[in-house]
Amino acid sequence: MLQHRPPPQRRRRRCVGTAVGTIVLDLHPGHGVGPFSLGMPICEALAQIEEQRNTYDVVDVRFYDEVSTASFCNNTITHYYACYTQEPLSSDIIIGFPVHGFRLRFDPWSQRLRLIEIVDVKRLQMRYATFLIGGPSTLATFVDVYAIFGPTFPGIYDKDRGVYTLFYPGLSFTFPIPSQYTDCCPNGEAELPLEFPDGTTPVTCRVFIYDSSTNKKGGLGSLIDNASAPPLPATSLYMEEVHVKLGEELYFSTGGQRIPFGASQQDVWSELGHPCGFHQKQVDQMAIHSASDPRTRKILCEDHFYNYFTRGLDILFDGRTHKVKKFILHSNHPGHVDFNSYIKCNFVIQVNNSKHITPSTKWDQVKEILGDCGRAVIRKQGSPSNPFGSTLVYGYQNIAFEVMKNGYIATATLFQS
Repeated sequence: MLQHRPPPQRRRRRCVGTAVGTIVLDLHPGHGVGPFSLGMPICEALAQIEEQRNTYDVVDVRFYDEVSTASFCNNTITHYYACYTQEPLSSDIIIGFPVHGFRLRFDPWSQRLRLIEIVDVKRLQMRYATFLIGGPSTLATFVDVYAIFGPTFPGIYDKDRGVYTLFYPGLSFTFPIPSQYTDCCPNGEAELPLEFPDGTTPVTCRVFIYDSSTNKKGGLGSLIDNASAPPLPATSLYMEEVHVKLGEELYFSTGGQRIPFGASQQDVWSELGHPCGFHQKQVDQMAIHSASDPRTRKILCEDHFYNYFTRGLDILFDGRTHKVKKFILHSNHPGHVDFNSYIKCNFVIQVNNSKHITPSTKWDQVKEILGDCGRAVIRKQGSPSNPFGSTLVYGYQNIAFEVMKNGYIATATLFQS
């Protein structure tokens, strides 16, 4: 799992002695390439990168104009951050491999892989059955593609970009068309000849791999937006809606579990299974703000957490009664220090019959629903491990929101007032 660390200098670094050799990845149209499968959560992709850091030694992680460059060398990771914008849900989260010429596009809401782009076919060699495509020694020409994959329907010619995209189920190839041969594609959808009049054949400049189950195509331009992650199985717990009754309980929509405040450790274990981790809370840092708490001046805290990283939540138990006293729900938004530590919790906080709060609700909308709550508490200000700066914590009855600088909710902490 990638851990964010501040950059030692403001430029991309390459580790001394890192090989730049071409890699060969198996191509699976409609499914993925190498270890990266369409529909996989971003946390699984980053885990694959971590496991194969000698292969994927330089990685760009981009989200809504934010860029992090991670270089692996001698089991250390360095990151480069630049720019910061306001809308983490407006565009894809992109993991790029500049050395190998391809990148992964993840849907910003579900954080699942929806499209794979090979942007430099000369850098990445793909293997389909027994055939090799691309790489520095194997040109991916139209003739070669047609010979390997066979006949298909006429593709789409984009006159503005000067490219022709040929589609197969779950796979597309883009070819640049020289201006002198645009007559070969008189219509937006036209048949491209295998060779131009001078005997040359176009060479693939990009390859796209996408899910074909919905009959949507993936390619350059607006077609990139058409590709979506394959549907989740009906029994999948990923992005399961977690319904919140303030001051009462959590309800898990897929599994049907209910975890109320005051539930025992045995109850939680029985309903949600073995926790991913345990954490002893050493100090109750917020107790000093509660004048009614008789333990305000107590330095040490006996409370302890069950961490369910794969569900995006923490459960805090009282150290004396061993009963549930708090829930912490994580949005896993890029730009937060805990990004990729938890899978996104798809919470739905019901305020009344018509209004609710979710991970996509911005702070201004929360205030419209719940009203103004006064001044905020600053959290993580100046932390050396957090290049994104501090967050603000706003408290209401039975709930507190940790809000990022862009106005999105990083965490929601539930308790009984």
